[in-house]
Amino acid sequence: MKKLALHWQILLGMVFGVLFAFLLIQFEWGKDVIVDWVKPFGTIFINLLKLIAVPLILASLIKGISDLKDISKLSKMGGRTIGLYVLTTVLAVSIGLAIVNIIKPGSYISEKTRTDLVSSYSTDANAKISEAAKQKEVGPLQPLIDIVPENIFEASRENKNMLQVIFFAVIFGIAMILIPEEKSKPVKDFFDSFNEVILKMIDLIMLFSPFGVFALLAAIVAESPSLDLFKALGMYGLTVLIGLAIMILVYLLIVKILTKKSSKFFFNGIAPAQLLAFSTSSSAATLPVTMERVVDNLGVDDEVASFVLPIGATINMDGTSLYQAVAAVFIAQAFGMDLTLGVQLGIIVTATLASIGSAAVPGAGMVMLVIVLAQAGIPEAGLALIFAIDRPLDMCRTTVNVTGDAAVSMVVAKSVNKLA
Repeated sequence: MKKLALHWQILLGMVFGVLFAFLLIQFEWGKDVIVDWVKPFGTIFINLLKLIAVPLILASLIKGISDLKDISKLSKMGGRTIGLYVLTTVLAVSIGLAIVNIIKPGSYISEKTRTDLVSSYSTDANAKISEAAKQKEVGPLQPLIDIVPENIFEASRENKNMLQVIFFAVIFGIAMILIPEEKSKPVKDFFDSFNEVILKMIDLIMLFSPFGVFALLAAIVAESPSLDLFKALGMYGLTVLIGLAIMILVYLLIVKILTKKSSKFFFNGIAPAQLLAFSTSSSAATLPVTMERVVDNLGVDDEVASFVLPIGATINMDGTSLYQAVAAVFIAQAFGMDLTLGVQLGIIVTATLASIGSAAVPGAGMVMLVIVLAQAGIPEAGLALIFAIDRPLDMCRTTVNVTGDAAVSMVVAKSVNKLA
């Protein structure tokens, strides 16, 4: 195993996890064994990755910004980063809408299947609807308020408040640039060393990754709903996957045209992060590995990666926004609703904004989908139609999110002459 590249080790762990689970669930006691004795190791692995997410963002962003030594460089890089992320998100939503209108997966759902799905998953759907209702009750500028933490230690307590951590790190880094260098040097030396320690922690955690993804995939197979439900939702799942595949091709084109790097080079560099994103369904948990691969294997300067990737893991959710567009129209089709062009343009705007505010943790996109459905006048109860297949699709869209982060980091690095 040690002689294999990391992405092959992770891939083998995933394959063996699925095969192991399929073998054990043939026995009555198999599922209990996996849930009680295998799944905990997957949970430990995700917890290890989440453990270093906040320290990594603080260390890498503060180091990256303080290395710039010039506010004008920061504004140039920041403008290009945000602009590219918003552009790719709008593109992702538009691709999702185009694909779902061509395939029309909602027309494949029978009345009986629709009723069964709604009754089976109504409890889960209602929980997400209630969570989204709390978010809709706040004022229009509440998202802006939420970016600014009142207590950095409280903001660092949960990985859901990544934007607040990023805000603090950016302000801290800017303040370091603005004071005399001799006074900021001790602090800078500390964060430089702190960053190196965190990167070494990532190396140690990744030694456990093949076993972690083995446990995660085994648990997913053991806890999956019945195959009959998956078959009923096959066309919807296929539509989302086609859209996500097209988005991957878009990234490859962007990388090829704007950075002159080959698809093989890009995939070889980012593959371990993609596989980890697929296993964990969390951009935040995958961030440490994404940063390591982008710097060490894709040639992005640490200064750029430290700034672009933490922001991307928080606001760049191309896969999630594409899925929200497909899911919204699918639910409307399943209920026999005909959405006008104006409503679908509204979905583009809402899905783009919702994906930016979506937490980089498993299942967060489902909460934001409720807001998209409400804006388009689509029954939120339809959320129950897609719960059965949401987890495997969440794994795929997180992979696209991470791929988009890596592609944008390469483009930004190239634009500021920081790509090897």
